[in-house]
Amino acid sequence: MENQDLSTAISNTTAIAHGYTARTADENGYIDYSEQEHQTWQALLTRQQANLGGKACQAYLDGLAKLNLSIDQIPQLSHIDDVLQATTGWRTAPVPALISFSKFFNLLANKSFPVATFIRRPEDFDYIQEPDIFHEIVGHCPLLTHPAFASFTETYGKLGVNATKQERTFLARLYWFTVEFGLMGKTAESYSIYGGGILSSPAETNYALSDVPEHRPFVIEDVLRTPYRIDKLQPIYYVIEDIEQLFELSKIDMMAKVHQAMEKGLFEPHPSLVQH
Repeated sequence: MENQDLSTAISNTTAIAHGYTARTADENGYIDYSEQEHQTWQALLTRQQANLGGKACQAYLDGLAKLNLSIDQIPQLSHIDDVLQATTGWRTAPVPALISFSKFFNLLANKSFPVATFIRRPEDFDYIQEPDIFHEIVGHCPLLTHPAFASFTETYGKLGVNATKQERTFLARLYWFTVEFGLMGKTAESYSIYGGGILSSPAETNYALSDVPEHRPFVIEDVLRTPYRIDKLQPIYYVIEDIEQLFELSKIDMMAKVHQAMEKGLFEPHPSLVQH
């Protein structure tokens, strides 16, 4: 598989690969999931909740408590919306799974977080390339109750709305190494996870805090120039000091940083990402 970035995950097609079909809500916004789908949710959530202690950042754990997710049933998006609206003014937006860059950025700019309305099949239990409802709700929605994370995500969306195609590919790396695969902490002993791509994956939750990958201090120019792949465990994680640093990131001239990164070009891919 060729080197992939977020432009693969957020594609120009709304078709869902691997035979997944988005679930459509009725006129009241209710999605009638099957018993098998609820059982998959229960198994995923039970496994990951047991894996988060001492690994997820406190802001995430606080947000998870606010959402008060049911173990037994896939939550309706209206329940998530009630909590997000009351805390940061955000809401969810049901989507098929793969959406265009344009739609993605517009949703975030308007404080709407895209949530795919299907859940993975049992045979894809450990890994699914498409973002399903478990990834979106369990991985991302808890932190959308925190003002710093919510502000950063909204600002990111606004930047992307007016960005060029090339600028968006650089912005995609910022999203990848923060919202999806971000760590925080001032020392290696205090590192914790805030990236939703990690928090929805038991394997990556354990791996990210191990001694195997590189943990680099968060330098925005480096983040924007770092290649990644969506189909491998990350060889590199960037670490912010605390969640409030996301407030500071939302205030800087990010597009100036993007243009600097574009002038310098990408770093060489980590050896583990190179096709052999």
